Amino acid sequence: MSSTETMLAARWHPPSFDIRVESVPIPQIQDPDDAIVKVTLAGLCGSDLHVYRGEIAVPKIHISGHEFIGEIIQLGSNYGPNAPSTETSSQTSTETSTETSTETSPRPALYSTLKLADKVVAPFSVSCGACAPCRTGYTSRCLSSLLFGSPRLDGGQAHDAASWVGVHTGGGGGGGNDVEVGEGEVGEGEVDVGKLLRGINDSSLLLLSDILPTGVFGAKQLLGHPKMQPALTGIAWPACLSPPSTSLTNTQTATPALTPLTPSDRLITLALIGLGPVGVCASIALLDELARRGLPYKIVAIDLNEGRREKMRRIYEVIGADGKGGDGEFVVAGPEEAKEVVRRWTAGVGCNAVLEVVGHNSALTTAYELVRAFGVITSVGVHAPKSLPFTGQQLYDKNISLDFGRCPARAMIPDAFRLLVKRQDVFGGVGTETSLIDRVTGIGEATEMYRAFEKGQIGKVLFDPWK
Repeated sequence: MSSTETMLAARWHPPSFDIRVESVPIPQIQDPDDAIVKVTLAGLCGSDLHVYRGEIAVPKIHISGHEFIGEIIQLGSNYGPNAPSTETSSQTSTETSTETSTETSPRPALYSTLKLADKVVAPFSVSCGACAPCRTGYTSRCLSSLLFGSPRLDGGQAHDAASWVGVHTGGGGGGGNDVEVGEGEVGEGEVDVGKLLRGINDSSLLLLSDILPTGVFGAKQLLGHPKMQPALTGIAWPACLSPPSTSLTNTQTATPALTPLTPSDRLITLALIGLGPVGVCASIALLDELARRGLPYKIVAIDLNEGRREKMRRIYEVIGADGKGGDGEFVVAGPEEAKEVVRRWTAGVGCNAVLEVVGHNSALTTAYELVRAFGVITSVGVHAPKSLPFTGQQLYDKNISLDFGRCPARAMIPDAFRLLVKRQDVFGGVGTETSLIDRVTGIGEATEMYRAFEKGQIGKVLFDPWK
């Protein structure tokens, strides 16, 4: 493949609202850990809009897109049956900037198993799979992490007679990042993953790049927070954080902290702010998790856009009891109506927790207004470099816990895959009233699709580079 070959790509131009479809060189292997992927589908994501609008200052022209699925067509020399089995990393002192120690860890098995023509889904950020954060499951904060569709690593919204995206890691280890779509890479136990995959189309699998793992991540972060435990366990704080002592099980000797909560105390009241594609995924993940646990709940799902609200209502209607349980209430509303709903539900106490997926200070303000004292605000939205809309004193006065950050997509893919398989009624179709994906179109439509998506005139869009 000659370095003079070119492809079409959707490229962002600073400072804002400027996406151009242009001819660019096809990427080449630059490092032994690199892989080149022939992109078959790429997604337009809500977090792409933060750069598009100029909310996050990015001075460099680059190929957009951090969601893609495709086929391996070139691999660096570190892949194959004789791939290195270990990786040595250095620990550096933050005070002196000098190397203090080294550590050897096993490299992901994918280095030895990945081969040409394999179909892969690329989590939106590169992760090596071998460093301490990756081994712990925090793959989005890999020590060698790079974000696709950024100045340091071009994205996947690209096309031509040969349409590729380079998985460049500069020695950081891209092999741990690609998720091979095949036997044994996703799922667990005795599940026949190959059989499951044969029933899922590529447009559905693409959702594993970002938005579905992010939705599942947000749901798990929220429900797993220590402050949610009284409602989940039926035991008051702080005894809910540890098993009760067997010596205090007698009601005559039990302390108030070990007294079971009332049914109304255990009714989980949640708000979810933002019903774009990630918000829909997060709503489905929350509902599924609550249904699996058999927990009673009330959820208000909030968005400014009536079209998004109506789509969420229709999606909720098609989800069966296996995905929303039989003891819950789910209301879709605008911000002001939602505040009244929560006041009515809780007699003014507020939500146990709020999941914010917009990435905007106005959404955080709404979250603060909705959440109760000792509540939780979990944010998986991408925020611009601005101060938060509340002070430390305001958080202190309500004992609010803030939970922010990027989804570790690579680590979340097994859980996201299980939900993808289960909810093919929402994730499997394209262009219906109840499908998450609104449209699949050619890369030549990128400029118009960005404009329409930013205006809320269309939902999830995928680009087919071969259309």
